Amino acid sequence: MMMSEEFEKELKQRIREIQPADQKSMEAAAAHWKTVGKPLYSLGKLEEAVIRMAGIRGKADYTIEKKGLVIMCADNGVVAEGVTQTGQEVTAIVAENFTRRATSVCLMAEIAGADLFPVDIGMASDVPAVTKPEYKVMYGTKDMLYEPAMTREQAAKAVLTGIHIVEKLAGQGYDLLATGEMGIGNTTTSSAVAAVLLGREVEEVTGRGAGLSSEGLNRKVDVIRRSIGLHHPDREDVLDVLSKVGGLDIAGLAGVFLGGALCHIPVIIDGFISSAAALCASRLCSAAADYMMPSHKSGESAGGIMLEALGLSPFIDCNMSLGEGSGAVAVIPLLEMGLSVYREMSTFDEIHVEQYKEYK
Repeated sequence: MMMSEEFEKELKQRIREIQPADQKSMEAAAAHWKTVGKPLYSLGKLEEAVIRMAGIRGKADYTIEKKGLVIMCADNGVVAEGVTQTGQEVTAIVAENFTRRATSVCLMAEIAGADLFPVDIGMASDVPAVTKPEYKVMYGTKDMLYEPAMTREQAAKAVLTGIHIVEKLAGQGYDLLATGEMGIGNTTTSSAVAAVLLGREVEEVTGRGAGLSSEGLNRKVDVIRRSIGLHHPDREDVLDVLSKVGGLDIAGLAGVFLGGALCHIPVIIDGFISSAAALCASRLCSAAADYMMPSHKSGESAGGIMLEALGLSPFIDCNMSLGEGSGAVAVIPLLEMGLSVYREMSTFDEIHVEQYKEYK
């Protein structure tokens, strides 16, 4: 069994391999947009997305062939503190439903043409259709109100698991990935991570999750504040934060973002939990942020705060807070539409029309 130092050593080595997105490819993509036979910049953020993906892929001429949604499933011991409406058993039920075309994101992903990859990285029980021993780090985290959620070794292992999953999918030809999660209590852990990493008051970054009452929200804020006060996570040390007040789904998704950077694959951020993971990845490796694509502004109170911290602007604002990757898959058709215009629309030269001039 690899010891924690070895997990960290491997993680640090993988992080050192990450390079910033290719600026020359982005410049070439921006130049090509100006030749496309339409008003300059008229597709707005879709043009920016195509340019960003060119930098990620390292070439201005690229396609999207295979799309996948990686859903990290994990349980959180802090649920014992009454911070949710439902119990941990729901995590396993929904995780199994991912394999039965029986969740909201299943139907949405079908429209977007994205394959689902639910991963049991830390559910409290096994689900035969989902659980694979090589991906499962532990059977749910500890109650962070009384003890660290996990060990530093487990946090590092979870991040590496996310990286390995992306590498496997890249080998299968996937060139666009979306992120999702399932884990009762994970808005609590995400709020704790956000409060520490952003240096914000707990109230600023904590919402009602899946419909908490005002009393429940107050309890949730109190639990997060007390947990942070007990463990004193170091905001300069992401693994310390994840291990003390984080979740295995957050750690695994952080690895997915790092894996995207390593494999030059765009990875779409979903909502609040996914944004917390993206923030962790960007703090582990600033260059990894180049490979992240936004999707929507989460209905959670800190949804906008998290995207701003990542320097990203959402493509859509539907006030969604479902999770599972629903917001991430919702933008896939938009990205493909933008790429279709970029690749297939006639240029000004081809239609014999004078090219638009740029005035500042």
